[in-house]
Amino acid sequence: MESFLSADRRTVAPSSPPTVTDGQPWPLGAHWDGAGVNVAVFSANAQAIDLCLFDAAGTHEIVRIRLPGHTGDIWHGRVDGAAPGLVYGLRAHGPWRPDKGHRFNPTKLLLDPYAREIVGRFAWADEHFAADRIHPKQMDTHDNATSALKARVIHDHHDWADDRAPNTPLADTVLYEMHIKGFSKLNPNVPETLRGTYAGLGHDVSIAHLKRLGVTAVSLLPVHQHVDEERLVCMGLSNYWGYNTIGFFAPDQLLSSTPNDAAATRTEFRAMVRALHASGVEVILDVVFNHTAESDATGPMISFRGLDNASYYRLSPEAKHDYVNDTGCGNTVDLRHPRVLRWVMDSLRYWVTEMHVDGYRFDLATVLGRGDDGFDRRAAFFAAVAQDPVLACVKMIAEPWDLGPGGYQVGGFPNGWAEWNDKFRDDVRSFWLRHPSTRGALAQRLCASSEIYQGLARAPAESINYCVSHDGFTLRDLLSHVEKHNEANGEQNRDGTTNNLSFNCGVEGPSDDVAINTLRQRLMRAMLATNLLAQGTPMLSAGDELGHTQGGNNNPYCQDGPITWIDWASADEDLITFTSRVLALRRIAQPFANRWYSGLTDPLGLHDLAWLTRTGQPMQSATWSDSADRVLGCLIGEPGRAAAPLLLLVNALGDDSSFMLPAGVWEVVLDSTHPRGLGSWHGQGEVALPLPAGSLLLLAASGADIRL
Repeated sequence: MESFLSADRRTVAPSSPPTVTDGQPWPLGAHWDGAGVNVAVFSANAQAIDLCLFDAAGTHEIVRIRLPGHTGDIWHGRVDGAAPGLVYGLRAHGPWRPDKGHRFNPTKLLLDPYAREIVGRFAWADEHFAADRIHPKQMDTHDNATSALKARVIHDHHDWADDRAPNTPLADTVLYEMHIKGFSKLNPNVPETLRGTYAGLGHDVSIAHLKRLGVTAVSLLPVHQHVDEERLVCMGLSNYWGYNTIGFFAPDQLLSSTPNDAAATRTEFRAMVRALHASGVEVILDVVFNHTAESDATGPMISFRGLDNASYYRLSPEAKHDYVNDTGCGNTVDLRHPRVLRWVMDSLRYWVTEMHVDGYRFDLATVLGRGDDGFDRRAAFFAAVAQDPVLACVKMIAEPWDLGPGGYQVGGFPNGWAEWNDKFRDDVRSFWLRHPSTRGALAQRLCASSEIYQGLARAPAESINYCVSHDGFTLRDLLSHVEKHNEANGEQNRDGTTNNLSFNCGVEGPSDDVAINTLRQRLMRAMLATNLLAQGTPMLSAGDELGHTQGGNNNPYCQDGPITWIDWASADEDLITFTSRVLALRRIAQPFANRWYSGLTDPLGLHDLAWLTRTGQPMQSATWSDSADRVLGCLIGEPGRAAAPLLLLVNALGDDSSFMLPAGVWEVVLDSTHPRGLGSWHGQGEVALPLPAGSLLLLAASGADIRL
């Protein structure tokens, strides 16, 4: 047989039928061994699997091959002479019995779940549905091969040169959650051809901003190839956030400066990672293994559903034609199946070993730990990660909830995992933004939610503290809107949460009132400082440090435009400088150490941590629950790095107050009422220090040796 490759290493039609042998059941996917391509596909319920080879464009099927090997639940074969560049798809034969959970339909070409490179763009059409859309119990027999997504065999040899992972300890980590496109799309200092791309994030200008802030890790919204939901496409919108994955091994080409060249996209992604690493910045990927883009029982057949619906998805025990929907996205991936678990693990290892990422944030991570009886922190997935020599060394961050029974699991994940802590978000918002709250609630959040994590022998750093994330109001909008304004999303403002715990400072939306804008700016700085100085691991949402607004849209998942793109031209330079100062203080002084405080005294009578009222007296049990008083002091006798005690003061009231300082010599090193956080007071203690309304101050005792 002649080669499958033309001079430009693209597939061409063979002059004779290819020679196919049984090959090997490992590794899964399609892999070149130097003289041929081995293909291995999992399906526990299929009766046969066909390998379909296509021309370079993926529009014409050249030959169809029945995979001859069958080992356990793996179908496999080796195509002699095939090489990188080969374009292929799969067809699965088996029963069409939706009532039994089986939806095999060989007229539908299927994407390999292990595809490293995806050929084509998914365009919605009736031919992509396995069931007739008018008569859903009947199988649709229209062949979709021409327009279906295919895979291309790759064999990358990337020279990583001196790339080295920063390996920043979690206790020293500062996360910066961002969308690749939205971050640099409007940055005039990034070359126009690179804006909104992997290369745009890897550009010197972008990295300089991260370094100026003091960020140690970027947490990227999904970069896996995804599908825009049919409903959004019909409205002229897209799934901008990307939480609808179909290609779990393939970087999204639309985020590349060369979107029509998949190989160049992989190279660009790797160059971005290397540039960030060279600056000491880690790369965390937001990954979506809780559901796939195939949606519910009325959704399309793209890959998993056609290969083995009953294995890949959790089906309703009472009605196997329907799906368990713990995700709210139509289906739920079933990690109870060992082959599905293996697929997830293989994807995670691939991105660490081949793309050099430093960790993951798992969307709706409770799904990953669901067994037969609900969530279990000893589930197979967690055990597999813990023993894996590749994954045990990278950061694992959970969004610790899903929509299923018992889905809220903040604090419930295994030791070593970090978790998004929405209790921090809600209590800090409530305390500063005049919702029902107490000093006791704030104190718990400042101390890494010790009532949640300490008793489980979790480390304080495992609490990911945030006031704002991609999901909800921006920080500026949190202080400008009481009501959500999601009309652009096409759902008559019904989407998005109504529980925002926001405060518009007296006027809904933008205002020309100086007093209102001054209050908004002051509260923004106070909340930033609370978030960034608290014990635990802080996370910033990209753009909050420069005053980004989404116009009150608190669910802009479908907005690929000025609503979500960071407006660098309107950046608040003072706010950037303030944020940088707070993070510098955190880095230099580490006000709270990464250990649990006892409140006990040392031999000299100094508490490792003590809570004080505005009169300088210790907080008593009754004062903790007093919702009327929001003035609080935290005397940190044993900071993480400062050589002498620190004193954190907050006044979340609408009126000025004062605070009686402890004995000693003190200096204000951070004052949130100053636009850039500069402090101007120093002197002897045992005096009443003015504490303006809506302020946070950090003071250092003599000898702390804090130099900014």
